[in-house]
Amino acid sequence: MDRLTRRKFAGLTLSLTTAARRAAKPDAALQTTLAASVKEHNIPAAAAMVASDSRILYQGAFGERDPDSHVAITSQSLFRIASMTKPVTALSAMQLVERGKIKLDEPVAKYLPELEKLQVLDGFTADGQPKLRPAASPVLLRHLLTHTSGFAYDNWDAEQLRYTEYLEKTKATRPRVLPLSFDPGTQWRYGTSMDWAGRLVEAVSGQTLEAWFQHEIFQPLGMKDTSFIVPREKFERLVSLKDQPRKQPDVPKSFNGGGGLYSTTEDYVKFMQMILRRGAARKGRIARAETIDLMAANHVGELSAGKLKTAKPTYSSDMDMHPGHRDGFGYGFLMNAEDYDAGRAAGSLAWAGIYNTFFWIDPHRRTCAVLMMQFLPFCDSQAMAVLRDFEKGAYGAV
Repeated sequence: MDRLTRRKFAGLTLSLTTAARRAAKPDAALQTTLAASVKEHNIPAAAAMVASDSRILYQGAFGERDPDSHVAITSQSLFRIASMTKPVTALSAMQLVERGKIKLDEPVAKYLPELEKLQVLDGFTADGQPKLRPAASPVLLRHLLTHTSGFAYDNWDAEQLRYTEYLEKTKATRPRVLPLSFDPGTQWRYGTSMDWAGRLVEAVSGQTLEAWFQHEIFQPLGMKDTSFIVPREKFERLVSLKDQPRKQPDVPKSFNGGGGLYSTTEDYVKFMQMILRRGAARKGRIARAETIDLMAANHVGELSAGKLKTAKPTYSSDMDMHPGHRDGFGYGFLMNAEDYDAGRAAGSLAWAGIYNTFFWIDPHRRTCAVLMMQFLPFCDSQAMAVLRDFEKGAYGAV
């Protein structure tokens, strides 16, 4: 190699090295931002990932699996993702709709007879007796998928909490199906709608929810670490809940469409990337593009979704992901109607889990992100601060 060639080669090498360093800067900037935020807000364990529809743009993990072992968190650490199970359940129901097995606008009591004659909790008498009346209309599948069914968690519904406390105080027999908080389709309220959607999937498919999830979604996407069950060989990767003893989770006797999955940031990104690709897996399809488009559209009209007023402060703080604005809801996803300041674009899809796990999918910018932590209360101010720092850092850096 002559001197001129060596000089050109050295210049090319320098240019490539400089370009590589520049390409690495956004990733490093987000790592610095998130590491500082986790430390500042005293988060014991957190894992995060940002991706396009085809590749990982950032991954980071901070803290330890539990306070005693000092095992470091990684992108393959297992987290309890709780209500981040719900979008998977929604997709499963939509797969059955796509195949003509069920319809969005038919009463779910056709398959779940216990939902045939539902009652609505219509307040309380002066002496504290609950007032119940028949529901004005049946619950449809679309009500379950949008949380407009009337089924409500007592964590965020003071009247439902009062009702369950009444049952405990009077030692009354707990009904198989708790009363609705309102007539189906008239309001948005977070609750057990997806629990019932999961039972519907099992009733129509003839399979357990675990079997359906694995065969129809997780295996085709390569989500090898997502399940309702934590095998003993994976227990070492399970992140402990803050202030909770570390123990092998029991195998559940039944599977819940509203929560209960364990997953990793690495796995959940694969689910989100499939949504960005409108149902396409690496090979084949999980769902038709039209099905994903339907899930990603607002189906609650002018109703405001996603704002939760806590009834149990030790379990959850208030939740308002987009203060001052009205968000909508698709089939399984919260949707922001306007851009977030320094964050996700309008029309992005999102939800969360009670132990402070969060995700969003931004079809406009073809990116997705997930942040997993493990402590209560949900939407704790420290957790929300880290989420905000993560989102701003992700869009500013990556």
